[in-house]
Amino acid sequence: MTVTDALLAFTLAATLLTLTPGLDTALILRTATAEGGKKAFHAALGIDAGCFIWGAMVAFGLGALLAVSEFAYTLLKWCGAAYLCWLGIQLLLRPRQQFTLNQAATHASGNWFVRGMLGNVLNPKMGVFYVSFLPQFIPNGHSPLLWTFLLVGIHVLIGTLWSLTLIVATRYAAGVLKKPAVVKWMDRTTGCVFLLFAAKLAISKR
Repeated sequence: MTVTDALLAFTLAATLLTLTPGLDTALILRTATAEGGKKAFHAALGIDAGCFIWGAMVAFGLGALLAVSEFAYTLLKWCGAAYLCWLGIQLLLRPRQQFTLNQAATHASGNWFVRGMLGNVLNPKMGVFYVSFLPQFIPNGHSPLLWTFLLVGIHVLIGTLWSLTLIVATRYAAGVLKKPAVVKWMDRTTGCVFLLFAAKLAISKR
């Protein structure tokens, strides 16, 4: 596989992966709708940071532990499922009633970066995916370390562009999406989605 072929093939595969609806998409849409574009972008940056953390572990060989250690995989899997359950229950039991820009909401903006990052870092599927997926697109004779970070960078760029597209799209429906009943419905719907992802992660196998 040539360098050009590897880059084109990975870009296509990463684009399809990014466009497939999942936890990240649900988090960005919910945050953009109820909290605003700025906080949704914080969540997107957190997701990107999680990708780079996994990329670093894969690049330095630590991510391979998940591929061979049942204990490590199971431990991280249950931590991730518990975290998603916590997020889902919070949204179900305490949904927002309205969109406000008060001091408390502004202070909470930093949390969305952490939530986005933890959503990726505590998902062992992401680690196993990177371990098994990235090496297929590293051309023979090239540095695995440099190419791993290059491929992760491409994936992050595509993910960021998709997140920005989702954030901008919500602005056109801001009048409807920020109504109290709609915001409350979005929170609870997202909470259910998070619980479903938690259940899926809990019963998943390598």
